[in-house]
Amino acid sequence: MKHFTPLFPNFHLQTLRRKPRSAQQILATKLAQLKRKTFSQLGECLGQFIPTEYLRPTASGPLSRRRVFSKENTFWAFFSQVLGADGGCQEVVRQFQAYAALKAVAVPSSSTAAYCQARKKLDLPSLAAILHDTATWLQARRTSERLKGRRVIVVDGTGVSMPDTAANQQVWPQPRSQQPGCGFPRAALCACFCLQTGGLLSYEVGNKKSHELPMLRKQWSTFKPGDIFLGDKGFCSYYDLFCLQERGVDSVITLARRLPVSEADAIQVLGQNDRLIHWNKPVRSPASSYSQQEWERLPAVLVLRQIKVTVEHPGFRVSSFYLITTLLDAAAYPATELADLYFQRWDVELFFRDIKTTMGMDILRCKTPDMVHKEILMHLIAYNGIRCLMREAAARQDEPIRRISFKASVQALRQWEPHLHQVKLTRQERQEFIGRLYESIAGKRVAERPGRSEPRAVKRRPKSYQLLTAPRHEMKVIPHRGKSRAKRA
Repeated sequence: MKHFTPLFPNFHLQTLRRKPRSAQQILATKLAQLKRKTFSQLGECLGQFIPTEYLRPTASGPLSRRRVFSKENTFWAFFSQVLGADGGCQEVVRQFQAYAALKAVAVPSSSTAAYCQARKKLDLPSLAAILHDTATWLQARRTSERLKGRRVIVVDGTGVSMPDTAANQQVWPQPRSQQPGCGFPRAALCACFCLQTGGLLSYEVGNKKSHELPMLRKQWSTFKPGDIFLGDKGFCSYYDLFCLQERGVDSVITLARRLPVSEADAIQVLGQNDRLIHWNKPVRSPASSYSQQEWERLPAVLVLRQIKVTVEHPGFRVSSFYLITTLLDAAAYPATELADLYFQRWDVELFFRDIKTTMGMDILRCKTPDMVHKEILMHLIAYNGIRCLMREAAARQDEPIRRISFKASVQALRQWEPHLHQVKLTRQERQEFIGRLYESIAGKRVAERPGRSEPRAVKRRPKSYQLLTAPRHEMKVIPHRGKSRAKRA
């Protein structure tokens, strides 16, 4: 039976004989409704590594209101996007729709516009703070794998490409060897990793004109007194060796641009192929990357240690090379130990492979420089988050973190994530479920294969498509695909 009360619109039969709800009950109901709209199943696994204070709504401005695409939901959706196998925005929207259907709330639209607009509102300082906190968490867990109790920071550079848009081309122009409209913008990336945990400590983004050494100098604050810097011949610089030594940081690098010092010119012979040498101060030229005042501050002579390493394993590009280090104590740091340390420098190539190949950062998707920076940051945050899970799993199972597979960890998290949506899971069951995730991550161990030869060669041949030598609208399709090049229209 319907009840019409035109003179008393606030009078309803449904509320008759009911006690009014208290403010605490009303607040609890609102919190329950907000919790049902929170897309934070990944936060159940990674919440202890990523502080929630950075994901709270701001007091005013962008992402201040608690909607479907709130700051927390947008962050975890972006995290899930860079972690997913597809990596598209449409897949993230489908995840929101499936989650909303499971929680019996209003299903959002299939359009990606709202999600893309919410991603643009994520601020870079908050994302950078999250990355810093994940790196700090990894460094707080000391490992027995450190060299004489000292942290080893390995540095290297790489490159990533992105969509060919005018905005991206202006910041990261393509190489001159490529015709306009036939290439892609490429960004240079120089990053510092902890060799023991694999965690990314800092990074710097540049373009094709950016050299690794100036990009490393912007990250000197990452190094702490007592650290050891490990790098290849691209970082062999008199200026940088002295400046890092001033900060209490020792270096282990390969010799470049200078001839090896003979035994007759050495200060002292420490052992076979191991000697103390001195480097004279280089002559400054206009092309030098440091100023005249910085050059005048350099000492006239720098005492270093030169070690000749002979490669006995087949498959390497060189049969011998020279190490230059500021670790002068041959008793505390034997030559064989430093040679083995440099052999581990190859791990940084694997770190970049995990980020670029396993996680798909090799080819970015965003079309503006601001979003490209955010996409890079989210990939690095996701990488450190996986490293945190691996570190926790290794500690629980008493297993070295270098023996745990990164790709298997990503696969495990991808398969565990949908099941965290279950409504019937209690908090205790959820914690047990996450504990089994750690067991699964630690269960896949990488075999030790010393001296394994894996040349960088591609076995599978590409399709015989013609090469794009002009903008696509100017290309003339040739009738025979066997011809490698096409002509202009």
